Amino acid sequence: MTFYVASLALELIWMLSSPAGPSSYKVGTMAEKFDCHYCRDPLQGKKYVQKDGHHCCLKCFDKFCANTCAECRKPIGADSKEVHYKNRYWHDTCFRCAKCLRSLASETFVAKDNKIYCNKCATREDSPKCKGCFKAIVAGDQNVEYKGTIWHKDCFTCSNCKQVIGTGSFFPKGEDFYCVTCHETKFAKHCVKCNKAITSGGITYQDQPWHADCFVCVTCSKKLAGQRFTAVEDQYYCVDCYKNFVAKKCAGCKNPITGFGKGASVVAYEGQSWHDYCFHCKKCSVNLANKRFVFHQEQVYCPDCAKKL
Repeated sequence: MTFYVASLALELIWMLSSPAGPSSYKVGTMAEKFDCHYCRDPLQGKKYVQKDGHHCCLKCFDKFCANTCAECRKPIGADSKEVHYKNRYWHDTCFRCAKCLRSLASETFVAKDNKIYCNKCATREDSPKCKGCFKAIVAGDQNVEYKGTIWHKDCFTCSNCKQVIGTGSFFPKGEDFYCVTCHETKFAKHCVKCNKAITSGGITYQDQPWHADCFVCVTCSKKLAGQRFTAVEDQYYCVDCYKNFVAKKCAGCKNPITGFGKGASVVAYEGQSWHDYCFHCKKCSVNLANKRFVFHQEQVYCPDCAKKL
């Protein structure tokens, strides 16, 4: 698309003026005995127009010779002020901005798409439009752009509270935009422990949301996100704290039974617990996990050794 910016020198056609425009003519009062070239009426003592070597009355000039105004489509009479630009003609009163209708007869202007604009409107015509107010965003306006859409800064508002977001932080949701506070209220998950919104870095355990800083060992406050931990009656422990303060001790080796690593399987009987690898016959040491055994005087025996007691 090409834009033309020109400074227009207004061509005023006055009585007895010098020829003007591409089609030259002269307007005057006839002193001699001449007839109109077209209607043959006498011209002596009347206004006439001389054009292309012929003399004609004003009426015939308008009918046969006058340029047609590009705006109002009426003839531009010999007594009218005429403006021409690139083989187009206007009455001076018709030569105006297509947008604001301001007269441009003695102003600079822009020609675009066969229309004439003042400089200000031409700038606005080609400026991007604000998504909020649909008005042009012109040079000097503060604006916000997101994914190819643009707003005046003061038109970029929260879809919920209608407060101006401007250049602040926001959260998109479909066609809507929310300030941080409204997004937290309407959409953000809330931490099980502190009940505050989780905006980033949250974790989920058993379908419940937590801040990473809130999901910690109940004893030493070590962060448990990404770490091995144990849950006991809605309390969470790191491995070390669970071993030292919560885990049952193996009746065989007396070490904590954590459920981690070797000995993840546990044998429990009569209120006591063993690592599976510690559950063996007191006499022959055969492992009795998942096998028949005899419990005698707080000790474990295989059936054969139990018969010899």
